[in-house]
Amino acid sequence: MSGALAVFDLGKTNSKLFVFSADGTLLDERRTKPVWHDFRGRSVLDDERLFGWMNHELADVAVAHGVTRMMISAHGCAFALVRGNELLHPILDYEQEVPETVARAIDPILPDFSETYTPWLPLGFSIARHIYWLQTEAPEVFAVTEAILCYPQYWVWRFCGKKLAEWSYLGAHSQLWAPLNRDFSSLVERLGWRDRFPAIAPAGAVVGETHVAMLDGGTLAIAVHNGVHDSNAALAYYRMTGLSDFTLVSTGTWVIIINLDCPLGALDQERDMIANVTVNGEPAPSLRFMGGREYDLISEGWNKPISQAAVERVMERGVFAMPSWAAGGPFPETKGHIVGGEVSGEARAAVAALYVAMMTDLSLDLIKSENLLVVDGGLAKIDLFTAMLAQLRPTQSVVRSTMSEGSATGAAALAFKALGLKPFQDETVPVSASHIPGLDAYRARWRELAEGARAAARAAKPDAQEASR
Repeated sequence: MSGALAVFDLGKTNSKLFVFSADGTLLDERRTKPVWHDFRGRSVLDDERLFGWMNHELADVAVAHGVTRMMISAHGCAFALVRGNELLHPILDYEQEVPETVARAIDPILPDFSETYTPWLPLGFSIARHIYWLQTEAPEVFAVTEAILCYPQYWVWRFCGKKLAEWSYLGAHSQLWAPLNRDFSSLVERLGWRDRFPAIAPAGAVVGETHVAMLDGGTLAIAVHNGVHDSNAALAYYRMTGLSDFTLVSTGTWVIIINLDCPLGALDQERDMIANVTVNGEPAPSLRFMGGREYDLISEGWNKPISQAAVERVMERGVFAMPSWAAGGPFPETKGHIVGGEVSGEARAAVAALYVAMMTDLSLDLIKSENLLVVDGGLAKIDLFTAMLAQLRPTQSVVRSTMSEGSATGAAALAFKALGLKPFQDETVPVSASHIPGLDAYRARWRELAEGARAAARAAKPDAQEASR
């Protein structure tokens, strides 16, 4: 490989560009925020603004660092309808519910959990619901659609014109994929969508090239690698560095927990437990909750260090943040709130840190995690969070990534793998457990309150899915 690799890591809240040299060194980093706006009553991505930023930054790093290749990692739950070189409808924001009439039509025909290992999920967390929404309410658009592209593959198409699919994204709780069959689900067949999905290419495969405009009026050719689902890219990265028998706690807007050792039969569809699909097409038992989003909401955007003393004070007061502060997760039936008194500033941030620690710890129990814990992403930068997790899980070793960008680095590793390169080594570091008095008792009380509220909500509304139809 000559030149450097650019990786666009496109999250729901933040979009980033990382530049890696052929030896895996991180050379540069750029950031922006995607913009979502209204289109005919639907929240959609301003894709032209994001594409403009990507092109500008790609041209800049091509000059600054000799970039000759690009790779894409992207958040789940998004897709594009295209024809020729035309995007037929703006990309939908997954954080919006389909109309009630659409839900009543699509929800009863979603595949059984035993086929897709995806439960009924609200909003656009299963993109099949949003695809059906457009088919129903924009039939003239759907009728001329040549290809349904998953979000990373949309950007591949924008840059090089190739229409492709990829395993990890098709299998990311979409209701489109049957993991054990390694094929599209019965829903795809039933709705006649199979021919709308293009051929599958592995994540990281070289699939085309794009040309960026240079200041001197010329152009520079950049090879394009097939994109990947972000949390599955992180999983691939740690596997490629030689780690095995571990549970990944990948954190960002979402906390995605993946334990390949968890039996599929242990997945509880009522607690947002699913089987994702690895970049190799294997089932990947997973659980997720919007931990990064919830931390920001509870802490009111706190971005400073949190002292152990602040944690101990709110624990002594008996202050708890109860789930859930965002859609999805193991407590979809209950609405987030704080009990035990008002808190603000660092105290409120301490309650937020305790909340994500409690939720992660419970999730690890649900997914049968007894192996090495690898913590990656934004929350891994909060020392108190990882230290509390280590204290709560004394029988498991806990390590965190020193790069804290596992999805981007995993995407880079996949692109390098396609070139026969393996520049990354295990760079995780051990996490020392905190010694917070009363943390186990706090956990017991938090679980008692959370599970009690869940049981009461389920008794009042036994079947949230049926109630939504």
